[in-house]
Amino acid sequence: MEIKDKIQKLIKENNVCLFMKGTPESPQCGFSMTVSNVLKYLNVDFKGVNILEDEELRQGIKDFSDWPTIPQLYINKEFIGGCDIVKEMFEKGELKKLLIEKKIIK
Repeated sequence: MEIKDKIQKLIKENNVCLFMKGTPESPQCGFSMTVSNVLKYLNVDFKGVNILEDEELRQGIKDFSDWPTIPQLYINKEFIGGCDIVKEMFEKGELKKLLIEKKIIK
């Protein structure tokens, strides 16, 4: 399976998909931990994908989204952004509103 297909499959099969360094239980960088913790705080059921386990995936997700950094958050197949964007959306209440609109949380 080509890396692009693998990424598309992960995004398609999970309403909320976070490409991160480490896992939600054990993040390997502060930015990944921040986004993971925001999602946990909002009680979001999400798929954490550890890009450190696969060098091809690590580069592939950057090419796929045309975004240079990790973590990367996808909600209902839509690329939301990285840590700074997610944090800002959370602080303004926009992330919770989006998750409610997309019927991810109540």
